[in-house]
Amino acid sequence: MQKNQIIFMFLLSITFSALSQSNAQDSVWMIELEAISIENTTSKDQLPELLGTNLYAGKKTDLLTLNGSENLSQNLGRMIFAKIPGINLWDMDGAGTQLNISTRGTDAHRSIEMNMRQNGYNTNSDMFGYPENHYTVAMQGVKQIQLVRGSAALQFGSQFGGMMNYVMKTGNPNKVFEVESEQTYGSNNFFNSFNSIGGTMGKVSYYAFYDDRQGDGWRPNSAFHYKSWYTNFKYQFNPKASLAFQFSRMHYEQQIGGGLTDKMFKENPLLSNRTRNFFSPTINIPAVILNYQLSANTKLEVTTNGIWGDRSSVQFINTPNVEDTFNTDIGSYNARQVDRDFYAGFTTEARILHHYSLGKVNSTLAGGIRYFNETTKRRQKGKGTTGSDLTFDLTGNYGVDLRFHTINYAVFAENVFHLNQKLSVTPGFRYEMIQSDLTGVIENRSVDVDYSGNRTFPLFGIGMEYKIHKNSEIYGNASEAYRPYLYSQITPSNQIAKIDPNLTDSKGYNIDLGYRGHFGNKLNFDISGFYQYYGDRIGNLNIVNEDNSSYLFTTNVGNSVAIGLESYMELSLIGSANQSFELSLFNSLAYTHARYLSGHLNQNGENQDLKGNHVEGVPDWINRAGLDIRFITFSSRLQFTHISEKYNDANNTLFDPVGTSGLIPSYSITDWSFKWKIFDHYHFSGGVNNLMNAKYFSRRIPFYPGPGILPGDGRTFYLTLGVKL
Repeated sequence: MQKNQIIFMFLLSITFSALSQSNAQDSVWMIELEAISIENTTSKDQLPELLGTNLYAGKKTDLLTLNGSENLSQNLGRMIFAKIPGINLWDMDGAGTQLNISTRGTDAHRSIEMNMRQNGYNTNSDMFGYPENHYTVAMQGVKQIQLVRGSAALQFGSQFGGMMNYVMKTGNPNKVFEVESEQTYGSNNFFNSFNSIGGTMGKVSYYAFYDDRQGDGWRPNSAFHYKSWYTNFKYQFNPKASLAFQFSRMHYEQQIGGGLTDKMFKENPLLSNRTRNFFSPTINIPAVILNYQLSANTKLEVTTNGIWGDRSSVQFINTPNVEDTFNTDIGSYNARQVDRDFYAGFTTEARILHHYSLGKVNSTLAGGIRYFNETTKRRQKGKGTTGSDLTFDLTGNYGVDLRFHTINYAVFAENVFHLNQKLSVTPGFRYEMIQSDLTGVIENRSVDVDYSGNRTFPLFGIGMEYKIHKNSEIYGNASEAYRPYLYSQITPSNQIAKIDPNLTDSKGYNIDLGYRGHFGNKLNFDISGFYQYYGDRIGNLNIVNEDNSSYLFTTNVGNSVAIGLESYMELSLIGSANQSFELSLFNSLAYTHARYLSGHLNQNGENQDLKGNHVEGVPDWINRAGLDIRFITFSSRLQFTHISEKYNDANNTLFDPVGTSGLIPSYSITDWSFKWKIFDHYHFSGGVNNLMNAKYFSRRIPFYPGPGILPGDGRTFYLTLGVKL
């Protein structure tokens, strides 16, 4: 898609939003909006001012309610998140075992710069030291997706990308027992079995599901087997108090087909020359949630959860132009490398929401405290077997054996002041205390690794809302954010590498200004601009000594800025009086101008200036548009996705013969899906992914699961039979 076409769509959405007219707002406490809700179609809205013990007034928020025909059985991110503008997704494969998400110029790799949550508690493996999100929930068990951008760090903690929360399904309050089952078959021997039970018996409600997903993958050597469990038992003591016990578990085993060079991809994107590479994570998350209505004006929520598990890989690691062949000198294949991380974390958050008045000004305070304690044991560069099966057995010692430990305390508060019936102002702050230490051994180093870093810092922010009409408002927010330095960044890679003893967390701020609302049941819109400053990014510099010897120095290397527009518009084109037929069009568009303001990075022994370079992995344009149709019990979506070109590294390398760096070309993908409800309890759904069989890739990578180009899946099909009794 050409830029002028994208700009036209954006201007068109502004024109539609200007039509919004309604009566004055009657309430100062909540925004009461007419939701656009079409049965069997995912609905998009923003979060209300207050929800539970959280405060969202003046923030850039998105709320998706999943009811639709999009491809949930395969966790297809580009369809699931289509109505949220600016979601940057890395398509690793069609297995749905990972959801790689980012926003506003941040890294999408395993959502490492997102504060990922489920039912309000964190699911990142190690929130501070190694915040990759290895846990991937089965989307068929998710009721809603909540996203807070910009100011998310104040209430929820670190990460520039924002906070994303998956709200899980709950038991039917009107039935003692309800069962739901969906069986999905698809291309490449894909099969997914999702089964759930739920209900309510007096004061007890329950919900549980089991999901089993497996297939051969689109490329050779890409077979996978994913399993996940989720349970929730809730006891309602009385109308004021409830206690919920939840447990989640995810485990999968996946064969990795390896990366490609540009030449390989051009000749045959299905090519794979890796048959002995595997990856397998296991994540367990127990949680206890207490809700208590202390008074008519005060609500308390206490959440305690743990996370334990591991991520393990065994691979022949080399660039894609080097084949994994039989070594005649040793009479076998070469030994593979084994890398394993083990996680054990504990978090408690207590949140309170309190309504009060100061004279004629109605106000609401949301505040709380958090305690976090996590240990990660990292064992890497182990000498594995020469075999071809999935095993993490060793034939030699680990080259890296480290122990990371983090303790975090945080206190936070935000207060919304309703100055009149139209205008509210929301100041807030957060105070962080982080204690980190690292001990262990790296092979070939003369001394053991020993690093500790204790730091404290405050964050401040302020937001506003001005209600133009009952169903539309202007909102704005400015707040500070941060990203802790990662353990991988403070781990010397070899004997001559050094770490800056004054290394600091990356800090910056976000500014949002937008206009959103509804025009009856015809138009839903949210148009906003943002400015994100990302300071003190961390990288490596090459330092030359007086004797001409050199070493790599890990330090804060530079600053970047992302400036952009995010626009969502959904228009009901045709709607019958009895709502038996509806045709609607949505457009989700984002422009992100992410560039380095300053900085240097090492490349091939030289420090290169980053000023003016594109931020790595960030396309300027992300556009997703769709046509939704509903006729009685049948619904369908035709969706178009366009992602503009992007660079793989901060040095903006144009070409690398081994495929690990270089330009990632723009691409466009068309998807089709449908859902047909039969009788009262049965339904068919299905569709075609990548309908036009586009040849594309969204990521080059120098490490797992590459190295090299990771091709996106070509055209595939799927069909689901579901029952709900």
